[in-house]
Amino acid sequence: MSELTQLEKGVFVLNTALKNMTTLPGVYRMISSSGEILYIGKAKNLKKRVVSYTRPDVLPIRLQRMIAQINTVELTTTQTELEALLLESNLIKKHKPKYNILLKDDKSYPYIHITGDHDFPKAVKYRGARNKQGEYFGPFANAGAVDEAILSLQRIFMIRNCSESTFKNRKRPCLQYHIKRCSAPCVKKISKEDYASSIYQAQHFLKGKTTVVQDAFSQKMMTASNIQDFETAAKFRDRIKMISELQSKQLINVSGINDADIIALHEDDANRVVQILFFRNDRNYGTETIILKHTEGESLQDCMAAFLNQFYSNKEPAPLLLLNHEPSDFQLIKNVFKEKYKLSIKWEFPKTGTKKDLINYALKNAADSLKLKAQESGSMNKILKELATIFDLKKVPQRIEVYDNSHIQGSFPVGCMIVATPDGFDKKSYRKFKIKKERGFGGDDFAMMEEVLERRFNHEKDWGLPDLLLIDGGKGQLTSVNKALHKAQINIPVVCIAKGEDRHAGKEFLIMREKEPFQLEFKSPLLYFLQRLRDEAHRFAITTHRSARIKNIAKSKIDDLPGIGLLRKKALLQHFGSVEFVKQASIKELILVKGISYPLAKSIYEYFQENR
Repeated sequence: MSELTQLEKGVFVLNTALKNMTTLPGVYRMISSSGEILYIGKAKNLKKRVVSYTRPDVLPIRLQRMIAQINTVELTTTQTELEALLLESNLIKKHKPKYNILLKDDKSYPYIHITGDHDFPKAVKYRGARNKQGEYFGPFANAGAVDEAILSLQRIFMIRNCSESTFKNRKRPCLQYHIKRCSAPCVKKISKEDYASSIYQAQHFLKGKTTVVQDAFSQKMMTASNIQDFETAAKFRDRIKMISELQSKQLINVSGINDADIIALHEDDANRVVQILFFRNDRNYGTETIILKHTEGESLQDCMAAFLNQFYSNKEPAPLLLLNHEPSDFQLIKNVFKEKYKLSIKWEFPKTGTKKDLINYALKNAADSLKLKAQESGSMNKILKELATIFDLKKVPQRIEVYDNSHIQGSFPVGCMIVATPDGFDKKSYRKFKIKKERGFGGDDFAMMEEVLERRFNHEKDWGLPDLLLIDGGKGQLTSVNKALHKAQINIPVVCIAKGEDRHAGKEFLIMREKEPFQLEFKSPLLYFLQRLRDEAHRFAITTHRSARIKNIAKSKIDDLPGIGLLRKKALLQHFGSVEFVKQASIKELILVKGISYPLAKSIYEYFQENR
């Protein structure tokens, strides 16, 4: 059936649905014959909106392709257009339809959390709903920026960042105290009042009130100097210097902008990218570049609207938003933000002055990011085309899955899958497989690989299928993979990458079905690419195995304690914080735990003494 006929069929489906379609506000979903959601949209009047798709000649080619695949139309009515926009945003985020404008990497952003449920609060990196006690500072553009900020808090204000169990069970100061990054409140090296003062100063610092902090430190330095406590005076002098150094490192310092998100949308040919700068408490908390997908034929106003609806679906906006393009349905979006966040948000589209300079700065960053991405994409496309040629693939691969196992003589065996696309590693698609005992504990790598692939192909409907499987191993692994593929009745190209002579990198053999093993040219870009894929799978497998082993060690040691049930296990761990501290406890310390009698404490103590 020709493309034109398919398009006509899609229009027929729409016209049939329109006969009894409501004029109420709501959300419509275009569904393919396989049940895939192709497109999600919202409307003030559903019938009027869907009618617009019955004239595909005035629509972008992208949407014409979508119409050609429509099999059914599903509707959800709402009471208001505002509710429809909220529902549309949530559904797009959940289903990621291939014809909607999407954010390429829609992730959560980290905050600094100064905890509020402890006499000696700590500063930690935090993601997720901000519903715990304490104060939050952010968002930061990336985890590295948070780590750097927390390190600064430790160096300047000597604030702890240890876990509650570690804090509770310290008997002497840890390394952080000795390298002057913590005041050791766990062993009372600082009073509660003085520590509270440090927290207060740190909060002022994070709020951008550095002058207040520096003045307070200067006063303390002078006081210490006047009583000839030169060691304390030097300490505060160094802290003032550290704050000054941090201020000088700020790439952008703009007075008058306290809390703001600066959002610049840039286009280059068919590509659209957004650069966002986070300003909080007069501080630049970093920048983030977000590439938009499926924007062909869409206006900049529609792209900006799609970005705002998706980006802020799970993030609270700043009180001031600076944008270079007004979004479509602007009044509706303003109403949604007001309803959802209960905030009075100021929207500005600066044309001159400092705020315009910030927009221009973001636009330049966006343009540079797009150029770099284009260069990387060109290089990657070249490598993938070469890979398709050398491995006799029918098409250039868009999804490559790489597998590896990890265990120690069959113990704690795990299998791992990583995913690579033309855009790089897709870490959201990584998967871990805990090997079943009857197969894993024999140390049979081939049986493990077969099990992992069998279980992976059980998820074909949810995960789809790759264009290529890359396996760390030789002919034995290839046989295992072929068995799993045969059972699943799936035919996918498979390449095994086996260690070469002396296990040296660069001498790997590539093994495929019905083909003699061969090697690529030493130091070729394609060989380097395959090594990167294999090494990433190996790293992920080793990390997963190490985590499983550590958990099992902790679990098994306390599970083997004589006369200990679930409640007493929990009581011991809550009291001491970890298995290691239970092992080190004396009988006198053990009987302080609720539910632990003297005979039982003696039995626990003797057990650990005998099993050291």
